[in-house]
Amino acid sequence: MEGVLEIKEIVRKKMIEKRKEMSREEVIAKSRVIKGKVKKMKEFRSARNVMFYVSYNNEVFTHDLIKESFSEKRVIVPLLLDDEIVPVEIREWKELKPGAFNILEPEHRNLFPLHLIDLVFVPGIVFDERGYRIGHGLGYYDKFLKKLRATRIGLAFDFQVVKEVPHLEYDQRMDIIVTDKRILDCRE
Repeated sequence: MEGVLEIKEIVRKKMIEKRKEMSREEVIAKSRVIKGKVKKMKEFRSARNVMFYVSYNNEVFTHDLIKESFSEKRVIVPLLLDDEIVPVEIREWKELKPGAFNILEPEHRNLFPLHLIDLVFVPGIVFDERGYRIGHGLGYYDKFLKKLRATRIGLAFDFQVVKEVPHLEYDQRMDIIVTDKRILDCRE
């Protein structure tokens, strides 16, 4: 297990550095392409209750997708509460304020029932073609996803997807990964 954690840390650091090298313009342009693909997906179009991550630090930019979804979907975002992710419904962008790790999160605690979430967008630093991911190493999303039955979609820039990443038994897989170049269905 220790060897796996060390390898994950090395891969995580390399990929964070690579992502930091992206210009703001490149992040926005590639994120627009990803958003366009997401909006055409049947999984997204048919979902009523969608949980988004609120992007920061050169992650695939989700702010526009969130804002555009208020009119047609119930929008849920994560709130870090007692070292756990809890889903909170918001109705307007202005309900978000800087919170844990300076990531935008809701000020209020209108918790949304887990079993009603249809689809969840998951951030990651690295994904592999089987749907495994490496996040920031704190395990928040893995613990959260374990409780959830929703379709899981990882959003990544294409360079963030590799053939294989090491994983442990508690690591949760994505169903689908959407990048600026492709859509990977990991359910097969």
